[in-house]
Amino acid sequence: MGKRQRIAAGATVTVTLAAVVAILYARGHVRGRNGTGGEVQQGSAEKVTVRMLREPIATPAFTVTALDGRSISSSEWRGKVVLVNFWATWCPPCRAEIPDLITLQEKYRDHLVVVGIAEDEGSVDVVKRFAAEHKINYPIVMSTPEIRKIFPEVMALPTTFVLDRDGNLAQKNVGMLNAKETEAGTRLLAGLNVNAEVVKVEANEKAVGLENAAQAREIPGVDLTKLSGDQRTSVLMALNEEACKCGCGLTVAKCRIDDPTCSFSLPQARAIVCASSVNTDR
Repeated sequence: MGKRQRIAAGATVTVTLAAVVAILYARGHVRGRNGTGGEVQQGSAEKVTVRMLREPIATPAFTVTALDGRSISSSEWRGKVVLVNFWATWCPPCRAEIPDLITLQEKYRDHLVVVGIAEDEGSVDVVKRFAAEHKINYPIVMSTPEIRKIFPEVMALPTTFVLDRDGNLAQKNVGMLNAKETEAGTRLLAGLNVNAEVVKVEANEKAVGLENAAQAREIPGVDLTKLSGDQRTSVLMALNEEACKCGCGLTVAKCRIDDPTCSFSLPQARAIVCASSVNTDR
């Protein structure tokens, strides 16, 4: 083979290799280094929309006690993304998203900490059994007034607060999490490669109604403070399951939140509370 032929052949090989690399990148098979020095796969070619607060909100340091008795300080999580997930064992969408949270925690354990805040007001043993049966791989703590002050306005379950690596509130999601959006947001905040469109929202933008199968834990016009833990659980389950008689096609809880002036949902909700009290007293 002459010199000119060898040069032409070498150029062909170079172009072919470049084409192969380009194809692998497009398919997500080439690994790229992220800002923290770890190797991660390129994200999917499908662009995901991620909602972020326009201005992250500083969150005070706090300490929680896990179900196993361990005391955990939020300062231990600095440098990682933190998902603070308010949930309850009686809440169907909460239970439905737990497998995704388990997978996310395992996949991004070097970059992420998921913390479950259980809103169950009955026996702690119920939460412990649930966590063990479902092999939850992230810390679970029982909700306290102190935690609710740091993460206010948890009107429905599940509600998830996402903290960035500096401990600032970057996202809030009411209702069941979307797995793809949650992973994309995690990668974005962790400084990993991700194909995402970021939409900035104001901190005072609130969700209207109970979207994404959210379960209400506060009902307008209904006093739940006098109920015991077990009574409150029973009442909330009924309010989030029973259909309102006004014909709206919504549950009593959702109708009360969407339309507090509804003349059907209020007496219906109060009747559910009264029935729970009577049944418990027998």
